[in-house]
Amino acid sequence: MSVVSLPRTIENEINALVKGGYFRSKDSFIEESVKYMLVNRGDLKINAAVEMYRFKDVSLARAAEVAGLSIFEFKELLKTRGIKMVVEAPSKEEIDSQIKRMENAR
Repeated sequence: MSVVSLPRTIENEINALVKGGYFRSKDSFIEESVKYMLVNRGDLKINAAVEMYRFKDVSLARAAEVAGLSIFEFKELLKTRGIKMVVEAPSKEEIDSQIKRMENAR
């Protein structure tokens, strides 16, 4: 996890909330704040999903789920942003192996 550096005034406010028992720790405050932003700013959630897909961190289906869109809607979004979709297919060797297994199963 990365270290977050905050302005002193914000740091003081967070520390006061933790001392007052409103949050377990500074980390729990930050985690809840980030979740709040992602829930209330749909654009951030969609942008995160696009970037996760673009950097191949998640599949198309998972990215669509993160964005809260159908796969069709997510594909359209990628298209409008000029992001190419990667179509994964089995290699020739995998296909040949599957054919051999099917032939042997007969």
